[in-house]
Amino acid sequence: MVLLLAAFVTVVTGIHLVRPLRALTRAAQDRDEHLPPVPVARYDEIGRLTAAFNELSEHRARTERQRKVMVSDIAHELRTPLSTIRSALEATQDGIIEADQHLTDSLLEEVLLLQHVIDDLQDLAAADAGTLRLHAEQILAEAVLRHVAAAHRAAAEKAGVTLLVHSARRLDLWADPLRLRQIVGNLVSNAVRHTPPGGRVTLHARRDDATAVIEVTDTGTGIAAENLPFVFERFWRAEKSRNRKTGGSGLGLAIARKLTEAHGGMLSATSAPGRGATFTIRLPQSERKKDRNVNGQGPQ
Repeated sequence: MVLLLAAFVTVVTGIHLVRPLRALTRAAQDRDEHLPPVPVARYDEIGRLTAAFNELSEHRARTERQRKVMVSDIAHELRTPLSTIRSALEATQDGIIEADQHLTDSLLEEVLLLQHVIDDLQDLAAADAGTLRLHAEQILAEAVLRHVAAAHRAAAEKAGVTLLVHSARRLDLWADPLRLRQIVGNLVSNAVRHTPPGGRVTLHARRDDATAVIEVTDTGTGIAAENLPFVFERFWRAEKSRNRKTGGSGLGLAIARKLTEAHGGMLSATSAPGRGATFTIRLPQSERKKDRNVNGQGPQ
């Protein structure tokens, strides 16, 4: 009798243990990205394993959705200028339009746009792979801001936007000067696009304890609260029309955040609709004597 009872308890316990493991096995073998989460029936080791599996499964599904969207967006970004170039060349070949300086300038603009998108994608790919190298040195924050302001002043004036620079007189940074200018330049370019004529974009650098803070503030249209979590996502635009005059390629802010993180810093955004936006770069001021890649590792 005791043996029968022991055998019964063993079988029931085995079934109780094996059932959730079988559910996990089936879920792991199922390639459907819309698979519902495995129910967590117990809060023991198997329950924690199930919860961890569900989190991993959701992360995989989310990554797959992002990959599909990004592939679609890349195709769109490359298709538009290529279609323009092809149409113009075919019209020229058929004698419909004449190959003059205006056509040459137009085609060159489309080619430069293609090159810009491809360069941005290469930067993001290198950052994701951990192969994007930073060559840090001691630089002045004010020099970086004034260099960026000078590079974007013509575009700002064309848009009727005033560029201002405010910086502590002696704020030293340990950073890659080219990449830091790229970070700030992407933020300024974005701010100018979203600021109406008569507005202003202000570049400000200051010290906050052991952190160097660079802020790019505009008086533009602002960002809705529901859109703020997405501003650093690749190819994301508040303007669904994909208008490049106001939306760019959709990669600038994603690259800016990646490069900031490669410096060991943080990039954040605050805004309110109709009140402009502020993008804040926070960089540690401790010196790093070795070059870094985006994984934070020194030379191999």
